[in-house]
Amino acid sequence: MSGKPKLHYFNGRGRMESIRWLLAAAGVEFEECFLETKDDLTKLQKDGSLLFQQVPMVEIDGMKMVQSRAIGNYIAMKYNLYGKDLKERALIDMYVEAVIDLNELLMTHILQPADKREQHFATIVDKATNRYFPVYEKVLKDHGQDFLVGNQFSRADVQLLETLLMAEECKPDILAKFPLLQSFKARISNIPTIKKFLQPGSQRKPPLQEKDLPKVMKIFH
Repeated sequence: MSGKPKLHYFNGRGRMESIRWLLAAAGVEFEECFLETKDDLTKLQKDGSLLFQQVPMVEIDGMKMVQSRAIGNYIAMKYNLYGKDLKERALIDMYVEAVIDLNELLMTHILQPADKREQHFATIVDKATNRYFPVYEKVLKDHGQDFLVGNQFSRADVQLLETLLMAEECKPDILAKFPLLQSFKARISNIPTIKKFLQPGSQRKPPLQEKDLPKVMKIFH
């Protein structure tokens, strides 16, 4: 049995993508076992691999971990991406939870009915540019450091970068009014492990396309 973490999910972003980002940022090689049919999911459910009958599931350190936040917390702690004390961890958690909220909006855009998409897109842009991005811009301005928390690389940096890039896929000029976030994006993208993950051929997944939806829906419904 390989010592590499093994990720069980469909071949797409979804709730596993942030976990892929964290492992890649930590320089950890991982294997992926893609669910392709409903039977693949049912088999994991029946053999007791899924504590709450859901994926993502990650096999790591002899455990079969579920719940994406719990998996993210474990990886961040294990690979020193979680600050140096309790207060830094609290800040990282606050920043990451907000990023997850925005990520959720971005991720579900493709799932909206055609007549709701325009309104959903407007909601994404409004919340990104008025609620979330100004906070991170101010954090970077106030402390003048390269990273969000404690002047060291953490999961908050990784997950913010992931979401900034997703937001730009949605609206290419969405960072126009946030010069410090633009600099942050360039800086974090240049960290060797991240730079490698952003290259073609990595395990980073492309955005879900409408043509892929029926296949994904068949696995889960």
